[in-house]
Amino acid sequence: MANSGLFALGIGHTKKNKRDSTLDCLFPRPLISLSAEDSEVFNGKDHGTSQISSEEADQLNKLTSSDLVPKSLIETDQLLTLVKLERDTSIQSVEEAYLKLHLLSHRLALPNSLDLTDLFQHLPNVVWTSKGAVDIQEIDQQILDSRIKGENLEIFSVDKFPKMTNYVIPNGVRIADASRIRLGAYLGEGTTVMHEGFINFNAGAHGPNMVEGRISQGVVIGEGSDLGGSASTMGTLSGGGEILISIGKNCLVGANAGTGIPLGDRCTIEAGLYITSGMLISIIDENNEEVKKVKARDLAGGSDMLFIRNSQSGQILCKTNRSAIALNEELHKHN
Repeated sequence: MANSGLFALGIGHTKKNKRDSTLDCLFPRPLISLSAEDSEVFNGKDHGTSQISSEEADQLNKLTSSDLVPKSLIETDQLLTLVKLERDTSIQSVEEAYLKLHLLSHRLALPNSLDLTDLFQHLPNVVWTSKGAVDIQEIDQQILDSRIKGENLEIFSVDKFPKMTNYVIPNGVRIADASRIRLGAYLGEGTTVMHEGFINFNAGAHGPNMVEGRISQGVVIGEGSDLGGSASTMGTLSGGGEILISIGKNCLVGANAGTGIPLGDRCTIEAGLYITSGMLISIIDENNEEVKKVKARDLAGGSDMLFIRNSQSGQILCKTNRSAIALNEELHKHN
């Protein structure tokens, strides 16, 4: 690795349970695609996860061109976690999993660009509380201890993924309900996520975007696109799906609508209409005359498409969308 840079690196703070197993890890300033010079600083460290003292972290900080470790973290005088990834390979530890999720939410990597193999295998199921991550086997005692002290221990979820905003808050975004954005989500500048919006890990919006629906794992929506209230995008975690869904620029997926095929730019799906890959679609011309019938999968990735229904027959129609969808600039200019 002397002649090429490291793939990624992070120094962070790890929380462990009473059995010394890692529950979560915060990487305030992760790095990706390090220069050869900065990579040289870490030549003495093995690939993967190791522990370093705060003094050593301070020395490494001074030897790199990036401000890798915040001063407040060094001053805690605790052991810190170093994750060094020479290559982008399958995940081998909880710490590596958290580093890659941080890379996504810090906008250092786009969704679907990282090797997340074995992510679920290495992420523990954790009780997320007002006092942070708690081991499932230790939560009953924590609840009892808090009650005896007259304290309220709020439990938010039991899950493998925490909410993103406890670790990363990207610049220039609005999030109405932070619990609906998982760590590992990518929110580009200018993205607004309303109360019913949801963004999974390894998914996101390039920004600016208005998200009032669900962006499933692996799904990315392009600049200027609007996902209406309770709209959804088909992910790949359930049902054995392998096609990655993406939505291009300046698209509108109406309220309670959705798509199971990728869309290009300037596409519209009317409210309440869910496009699935096997659905039979009638292609109509500018005179509303049917040209042919195709399966929706045959239209995957196309641009300037308007999907609507015949209100009398229920037939799904597709015609050229001649008007690009423009987001309301007033909603985004103050992000």
